[in-house]
Amino acid sequence: MRRINRRKTKVVSEINITPFTDVILVLLIIFMITTPMLMQPGIKVNLPKTQTTDNEDAKNVEVLISKDGYVYMEGKQIHESNLDETIKAVLLKFPDRPVVIKGDKDVKYDYVMQFMDKAKKAGAVRFALAVDNTASVKNAAAADKK
Repeated sequence: MRRINRRKTKVVSEINITPFTDVILVLLIIFMITTPMLMQPGIKVNLPKTQTTDNEDAKNVEVLISKDGYVYMEGKQIHESNLDETIKAVLLKFPDRPVVIKGDKDVKYDYVMQFMDKAKKAGAVRFALAVDNTASVKNAAAADKK
């Protein structure tokens, strides 16, 4: 006699979410790694450090000058041949705003002076030089603790 195996197979009515969870975790890791890269500007400028600084106003026209002498405005590199036109266009949009120059601490002084000269010819009147004030913030915090 043969035994007939008539076990009833149980139907699984639950959804297996393990692969879904794996995909979501991988996407989360990818976004966690790539988001800081997207949030930071691609221009690296090491500002010189000072003990005292003024507060920076969000209404300024910011200009970055890299140590190689490249000029960046509004996050875009400006070619030397288009510099005069770009400065004029920005100053027409924001005539009363000061031009804040964020020059790398290793930039040649000549590059900063050339930019300021071109900006003056384009109509800029007020200038400011940006510095890294993290040293003054740390010193002030240390003085407060004493």
